[in-house]
Amino acid sequence: MKQCNQCGKCCTKYGGGDLSASKEEIDLWELFNPEIFEYVKNNEIWFDPKSGVRLTTCPFLELAPKKDPLAKNMYTCSIYLDRPEDCRHYPSLISEMIRDECEMIEPIDIKNQTRAQIKLDVLMIDSRS
Repeated sequence: MKQCNQCGKCCTKYGGGDLSASKEEIDLWELFNPEIFEYVKNNEIWFDPKSGVRLTTCPFLELAPKKDPLAKNMYTCSIYLDRPEDCRHYPSLISEMIRDECEMIEPIDIKNQTRAQIKLDVLMIDSRS
């Protein structure tokens, strides 16, 4: 399994209404991160603060600056330390990484998914509760 290359596939795939945040996270944003909380509506995330319409992508996903114009796009999260737990826990299963065409997956991971899952669990140990 490769290291994350910030391809953004997970964020673009799930950033438009497929994520949720806990009531506790939303309450903390309301108190300490109003710039995040303004994108919350009825305890659901990623709504346009002006129109109230659900966004199709996460408002905090940003295209990283390129040093080389021909380089592949890389993405960053402007709320990385305060991102929802849904984001913190992804990826959790090798099968979802395969389904989502995650660029961390290597052919050997597909052949031996049990071994790959163990590697993923170790890699993600700090992100999961």
